[in-house]
Amino acid sequence: MAAQFAKSGHAAVLMLLVWITLLGTASSQRQKQPSLQILPASSVQRKPVGHSLLLTCRPDVPDTNLISDLRWNDNRNMTILPKPMNYYYPLYDSKGRKLPTKTGPSSPMIYTESIAGGSALALIFNSLQESMAGTYFCAASYSVTEKLNAAVVVETYVAITWKDAPTDQRPLLGSDYIVRCEVTANPPATVDWLRNGDQIKSSGRYVIENRGLLIKNITEADDGQYTCRAAVMSTGELKNREIRVEVQIMPEVQQLPLVMDAVEGQSFSVMCNATGKPVPEFQWIKRGTQQDAAGLDRFSVNAITGQLDISNVQQQDHDSYACIARNPAGQSESVAKLNVLIRPKIIEFINITVSEDEEAVFVCRAFGRPAPEITFRRYGSVEEYSIGLQVSDDRIILEQSTDDEKGETAGTLRISKLATTDDGLYECIARNRGDVAFKVGHITVEYRPIFDHMKALPPVYTWEERPANLSCFAQAIPNATIEWRWNDRRVQDFKDLNMHIEDHGLRSDLIITPRDRRYFSAYKCVARNKLGSAEHVMELREARIPDMVPQAKPRIVSATSITFDIMAPPVEPGLPLTAFSVQWKEQIQPDWNFASNRTWSPDSPYIVEGLRPQTAYSFRFAARNVVGLGQWSAYVEQSTPRRSEPETPRILHTPIQDEEEGNDPIVTSPYADHFDMRWSIPVDNGEPIDMYRIKYCPGTKVNGYWTEMEEHCIEQDIARMTNYEMRNLQADTYYRIELTAHNAIGFSKAAHVLMKTARGIDVVLRVDSPTLSSAAVIGIVTGSVLLLLLIADLLCCAFGNLGIFATLCRKTKRSPSDLDDEAKLGSGSLIKERPPSPLPLPPPIVKLGATTPLEDEKQPLNTQPDAASAVKVNSSVEYDGRVVHSRSGEIIGKNSAV
Repeated sequence: MAAQFAKSGHAAVLMLLVWITLLGTASSQRQKQPSLQILPASSVQRKPVGHSLLLTCRPDVPDTNLISDLRWNDNRNMTILPKPMNYYYPLYDSKGRKLPTKTGPSSPMIYTESIAGGSALALIFNSLQESMAGTYFCAASYSVTEKLNAAVVVETYVAITWKDAPTDQRPLLGSDYIVRCEVTANPPATVDWLRNGDQIKSSGRYVIENRGLLIKNITEADDGQYTCRAAVMSTGELKNREIRVEVQIMPEVQQLPLVMDAVEGQSFSVMCNATGKPVPEFQWIKRGTQQDAAGLDRFSVNAITGQLDISNVQQQDHDSYACIARNPAGQSESVAKLNVLIRPKIIEFINITVSEDEEAVFVCRAFGRPAPEITFRRYGSVEEYSIGLQVSDDRIILEQSTDDEKGETAGTLRISKLATTDDGLYECIARNRGDVAFKVGHITVEYRPIFDHMKALPPVYTWEERPANLSCFAQAIPNATIEWRWNDRRVQDFKDLNMHIEDHGLRSDLIITPRDRRYFSAYKCVARNKLGSAEHVMELREARIPDMVPQAKPRIVSATSITFDIMAPPVEPGLPLTAFSVQWKEQIQPDWNFASNRTWSPDSPYIVEGLRPQTAYSFRFAARNVVGLGQWSAYVEQSTPRRSEPETPRILHTPIQDEEEGNDPIVTSPYADHFDMRWSIPVDNGEPIDMYRIKYCPGTKVNGYWTEMEEHCIEQDIARMTNYEMRNLQADTYYRIELTAHNAIGFSKAAHVLMKTARGIDVVLRVDSPTLSSAAVIGIVTGSVLLLLLIADLLCCAFGNLGIFATLCRKTKRSPSDLDDEAKLGSGSLIKERPPSPLPLPPPIVKLGATTPLEDEKQPLNTQPDAASAVKVNSSVEYDGRVVHSRSGEIIGKNSAV
């Protein structure tokens, strides 16, 4: 039974396999049924007009080599017969039109082309038109006898197209404007509008029309971005058109002046201003000739700013000019007349000569446009005469007459009862709106001779028969002739060889050689011209030596010098003293022949130097003039004191206030931080000055008492100089300066002065103000330095594990063995023993300049046999004077740099 059951089971399995095979073969035969496939696979292809389209017909057959006559036909003269399952296969008749194949470089609107190595045929539409819509068929023969075909429907539609929709539109302010947006589409499109993302509805000022969006009464607020949105519901097509609307404003020119003045020969500029949107451009038109000013010689126009420039104004430029402002919204203009002014020119101003006490008529004529006004003034004065009678001088009248047609003006200056003081230069001034003209003329006043300039002259002196020169010069217009008289007789009549006359133009000299005393007399100079005559008497006197000096007194006595006060003897006018002389000798010397001499000019200090200390001297004095030295007189006996310290130096600064009793004079420094102290060399009193000592202290003076800031005093010894520059001073601060001179004997008395520095930005140290004291300042500076050092140490600890903080951190993190080692070493003690180590140890590193105690030991630290070679270990040793520290990651050996 089992065997039969097994046989029957095998038979069943075999029959099942045969059945599956037959089913697979049938299915394969059904799948491999020959057909044509059109790609894209959709049976309806919907495309917009103007687009290109590619349809591919591909045979789906077991053997493509059996395909023949693969072609595309259009739908003319075709019939479609029904097939099962609502699938229609076209049947062709002989009248069907086969679509052409591309030949040559050009291609028809519709053509076919083999692709994929000839296994497929493409139908290509270069540009779809509405007339190309319809059904297209692909046909072929398989195994010669079997006909294959497939069909596809091509539908066209017109896509959304912007017909009249400029992206930039500029309506005019205040107008009704349609924002244009015309759309073409098939099927027709619906249009709506948005502004800044918000939909616009037809209401009020907005009306949506077929042509676009109507906006009534445009304002500047209507500027912005508008969106014209077109949609075709049946196709689902949607397009947006962004339109920028910029409201334009017609230009409006600001009114120019009715008349503009330009000066002939000068440059001229005028600005034309206008408002408008967009910004208008400018043009200037010369109305008389209707010429564009930009094209005229000497003219230039800035079309952006509206400025008209004329480089050199001429008379022919006199005309009316229009400024025109234009933009796309329109234009506006303003007209002004250019009046060319002619600068004044003085055409007549003639010098005049008038006699004293008569009337002077001084005429000045000038031309210009408009006719100028004329005034006069004395040359060099700023005061001008006014029209009519002058208030300051009723002798002077200014008259003026004008001819406007000729543009001429005549000004007349009348001066009655002319005086010599009226002689001189006068300036005629002609002015109009164009400019001012000046011209200088002269009024010459004729007058009789005068000797006013000679009245104060002293007599003429001579001596020892030296020739004397008496000069005479008379002021007169016209020039005077001069005659000399002696004892009321003409000098020429004497025919004396000791007197002769030399004429030098306007001057006449009488030269006298006084052979005897009768020539010392008075002489008369007589000057004449057509208006009269004048006389002047001159004296010739005999000159003598000065009288004796009445008195001389010693004023300053030192060990080596004496300063005298000398009383001068009386002198005659015109014969001054020229010098004082002194002779001195020691009193033990009886003879003045061996005396020393010295001469001073009258205006110098009378100082005798080079004396010996503790010595009695005799002095005598005499005065000198051009004649000679007077007699010796004013005898003085004076002893010099012993050698001593120098006299007090004299400070060479002018105080800003007089020195009061008990107070030092105050001087000012022009600088805030330094002062150049200057002084004169004092008397050394027998020993040369070898140095000066200067001391200056800041402080304050309250209620007459000076308080110094002793901690800020500066004392300095100076070589033999007469100035010292005090530096690093505080601004706006008082300093008390003390100056002494020193010689081999000692210091002089001190010269004192208070000095105040100028204001500045320096911090002034004052004891009477609540500012920081010097100790507080030092404390602040010290704290700042310590803070900087602390920050630097923290940075070193953070980035390099160095510094004081790093050392403290290492101390706190030591292991118990380290603490044991420290206990063995002791604080500051020498290292006596080392813990055993399997690796050689390097010599300790001494930080911060410390000297390692190990240098005093005789035994080396490295006792291993192979210490000559470097060993890579995980620690290194440093000695900071107290504890040995270990650091990782270093190479240590005998020859290590450590």
